[in-house]
Amino acid sequence: MAKRKVFYSFHFDNDVFRVQQIRNIGALEGNTPVTVNAWETIKKAGKKAIETWIEDNMKFKSCVIVLIGEDTHNRPWVKYEIKKAWEDGKGLLGIYIHNLKDPKTGKCSKGVNPFDQFTFKDGTKLSTKVKCYNPSSSDTYNDIKNNVEDWIETAIESRK
Repeated sequence: MAKRKVFYSFHFDNDVFRVQQIRNIGALEGNTPVTVNAWETIKKAGKKAIETWIEDNMKFKSCVIVLIGEDTHNRPWVKYEIKKAWEDGKGLLGIYIHNLKDPKTGKCSKGVNPFDQFTFKDGTKLSTKVKCYNPSSSDTYNDIKNNVEDWIETAIESRK
């Protein structure tokens, strides 16, 4: 099976090392990670530059994976990416990554479901339509590695 092209949405400052572990699984073709310096340059250029970067990097991806750490739900650009992914009809899912160890800070607390913040006109929350996976706390990496492709296919299929 060809590797799926995915876009990773996450809190850069807190979770970049956890996210790098997922990128290294190699089962997926994800957006190339932006360096700290490049991200700072984009941020200094303003809101429109950030939106353009997100749009350019989300384009041609079939699925958006929100990698959920302790504070992911508070990040404005994660919210923007979730909204855009949903409006663009992309597969969308969340994976809790709090049990992956960061080499500097270790594990973190489980974050809030970021899809709970979006409500449709009929009062239904986006979290009822988008699945968040909570991998095993004892073998988080392998749980993600062994299941992420199926989770993505399920997310893409749910949008058809």
